[in-house]
Amino acid sequence: MPKIAFMGAGSTVFAKNILGDCLLTESLRESEFALFDIDLERLGESEAMLRNINKNSGGYGRIVAYTDRKEALRGADYVVNAIQVGGYEPATVIDFEVPKKYGLRQTIGDTLGIGGIFRALRTLPVLQEFAQDMEEVCPDAWFLNYTNPMSILTGYMQRYTGVKTVGLCHSVQACAWELLTGLGMPMDNVQWRIAGINHMAWLLEITRNGKDLYPEIKKRALERETPHNDMVRYEIMKQFGYYVTESSEHNAEYMPYFIKSRNPELIERFNIPLDEYPRRCVAQIAGWKKMRDHLVNNEDLTHERTHEYGSYIMEAMETNVPYKIGGNVLNTGLITNLPQEACVEVPCLVDSSGIQPCYVGALPEQLAALNRTNINVHLLTIEAFVTGKKEHVYHAALLDPHTSSELTIDEIRNLCDDLIEAHGDMMPKLS
Repeated sequence: MPKIAFMGAGSTVFAKNILGDCLLTESLRESEFALFDIDLERLGESEAMLRNINKNSGGYGRIVAYTDRKEALRGADYVVNAIQVGGYEPATVIDFEVPKKYGLRQTIGDTLGIGGIFRALRTLPVLQEFAQDMEEVCPDAWFLNYTNPMSILTGYMQRYTGVKTVGLCHSVQACAWELLTGLGMPMDNVQWRIAGINHMAWLLEITRNGKDLYPEIKKRALERETPHNDMVRYEIMKQFGYYVTESSEHNAEYMPYFIKSRNPELIERFNIPLDEYPRRCVAQIAGWKKMRDHLVNNEDLTHERTHEYGSYIMEAMETNVPYKIGGNVLNTGLITNLPQEACVEVPCLVDSSGIQPCYVGALPEQLAALNRTNINVHLLTIEAFVTGKKEHVYHAALLDPHTSSELTIDEIRNLCDDLIEAHGDMMPKLS
């Protein structure tokens, strides 16, 4: 039976979803589930929770909590990554509050923008250590990355380590359902094709019983009563012709058009929730206190298999029964008008031979152009970490669509310096 290691196992709810799914999967349920987290209290809570699920689903699995990361990884077949370096406090607070002093506002700040750049810079050193350990003690393991910023972290692992890596996100799975349900359209017999980059992949085709749904989608989008939570994505679709995978609150900060200090009316017009991620963090922390007893101390705790990709990927690899996912992989000619160095999100087939990405070809040029503005930031952030050159941090921020539309060159450089100082030891060595 395989060994499944979970890095960041203190993310109790997510561990429940991924590992709970595995405990309900026949080909995986007898696995060793190796839990690791630097927060020992949360690690213990996740261990107790999973032991209860395991007991109530047949007791097939072996749940082991480790305080030694290398031992948790040793001999692993699959490594799930769900870490958050620096947590809500101090790191996320820094990501939001320091830019505010310059008049730069964000919504989520975990993928792109100044927040995404610095989340990546404090996470990459940890992933480098993970990779070094894995190359030593589980060189054949698959690394399933769920941590944001997805494209930067996954792209680094794929280009600069020997670890077999795929990035996994909910947005592809939810995209068509969110669009059609929001517009009151049925989901039965619907087929779609999605490709691009993480959080900015494109619904290239969507049909029902072979009929193109886009004309009706665009008509209903224009007629939908406002305000609602998808207004940014509808505007992107109106201007560029296609619906984007990730939410409006995310995409509001991936482009230069929506959060503008000189045009504050846009916030209300497009129903943009500024400071949304810190608000969610505070709510999750408060909610966890109420949820803890139900999850951790409930000896009758059960689980139902979710739609998270993790267990289905492992099952396909163990059984050789193919499974299709939307995966984040290196662009080995898959999307012909995006850079080869980019991490792209495309359909992939999974079986015992691993993860086989599918050829997409060229995106509509306007979509590729939008993707490239984000890829610039991805590649330069990776370059900053790999070279240790602070200049590339400036370059990444200067080329970020939202940051560069709001601040001057001097402001951006000063902001980066302030953020590097505020993050202290969480930053890699830069000169």
